[in-house]
Amino acid sequence: MAQVETMNRATSSSEDRKEVLGRIKDEKIEFLLLWFTDLEGHLKSFAVTPSEMEAALDDGMGFDGSSITGFNAIEESDMVAIPDPRTFQLMPWREGETKVARMICDIVTPDGEPYEGDPRFVLRRALERMQDMGFDTFNIGPELEYFLFKDDKGTETLDEGGYFAMTTMDAAGELRQETVRALEGMGIPIEYVHHEVGPSQHEIDMRFAPALEMADHTITYRLIVKEIAKKAGFHATFMPKPIFGENGSGMHTHMSLFSDDRNTFFDADDKWHLSDVGKAFIAGQLRHAREISGIFAQWVNSYKRLVPGYEAPVYVAWSQRNRSALIRIPLYKPGSEQATRAEIRCPDPACNPYLTFAALLHAGLEGIEKGYELPEPMETNLYHLTAEQRRERGIVSLPETLGEAIDELAQSELAKKALGRHIFDRYVEIKRKEWDDYRVQLTSWELERYLPVL
Repeated sequence: MAQVETMNRATSSSEDRKEVLGRIKDEKIEFLLLWFTDLEGHLKSFAVTPSEMEAALDDGMGFDGSSITGFNAIEESDMVAIPDPRTFQLMPWREGETKVARMICDIVTPDGEPYEGDPRFVLRRALERMQDMGFDTFNIGPELEYFLFKDDKGTETLDEGGYFAMTTMDAAGELRQETVRALEGMGIPIEYVHHEVGPSQHEIDMRFAPALEMADHTITYRLIVKEIAKKAGFHATFMPKPIFGENGSGMHTHMSLFSDDRNTFFDADDKWHLSDVGKAFIAGQLRHAREISGIFAQWVNSYKRLVPGYEAPVYVAWSQRNRSALIRIPLYKPGSEQATRAEIRCPDPACNPYLTFAALLHAGLEGIEKGYELPEPMETNLYHLTAEQRRERGIVSLPETLGEAIDELAQSELAKKALGRHIFDRYVEIKRKEWDDYRVQLTSWELERYLPVL
């Protein structure tokens, strides 16, 4: 890690930089963690001392991009990380511990241009398209589920509680409360906290926020959940399907577009309380769902969750109450403008939130821009229909494997637009390699099934 030759590459205002430097001094911060993610959403971090922060804010800190998954090759590997002062937050701490704060970085090239391989820039670019179309804000409210296990060596659960369990079976209730305190201490408002359907499965729901802020919240949330669990001697995982025969972990994502403080999805006179904008947005996400599945469900394991029968929607349709549909319109507050939103239920909590929110936004905007028509809602439980009945109704399903998903992604013009050429090519390459590595493995299932009889 090295300071880059001074060029004034700042990506923030001088007022914001001055304010955060004052907070660092006033709050007696001893170290600052600077964060960004690689292409797959893994959090990357390095620390600097307060004496280095002014230079880091103005000019950035250099690093070797060839060592980051999805970034540049070694011959063009010099990258610059510039902290965003608006993301300054004090990390959870107790009296007597070292005071550490964090900021999330934008990645730029040595000449100060935004780096096309930076997932945060991909989301910024999607938001620019949104603003060019006349919208102000893309609000996001993801519901991240996760499991708590005794350790990281296996899947021994802490309890056998079920949905909304409030008994002694829910052994991790106090741990959830500590996690909420840590998240709120980092400026992340929390709405719901509860035990989920699976044994030792939990959910802490963040209050909705604009997309870039929520993507920053999401990577913070995942780290805090894991760290609080680790301090208690347990292991938290956002793996989509860690236990065979139990529900997997999803990231149901609530979305709405605002303009001039008005919810553009809302129409009081419509029978679904959905405006033409809202209908076209949903139609866009439905039409492009298969193409972008490899982004919101990016792992081999993601497709072990996306199977019928475990509350994971796989059929491309929409509804109001029907949770078997890919997208639903929650009816907790019928006719409320502020509460009108679309909930897409297929993303998983191990996705890269910057790329996922960008892809979802582009798909919705495509529907608005091209005037896609929303089909009739599917109020029938789609799991109870036969394959022939689904075909008759024109209902397709999401890809069944990562290999199929990446084949769809590789042909998608929308995905190229959403990700940009650099990330699109690297992403397809990395995910195809993951699928190839997986499909040649011999599993215990194969050995147990075939070895004795073949």
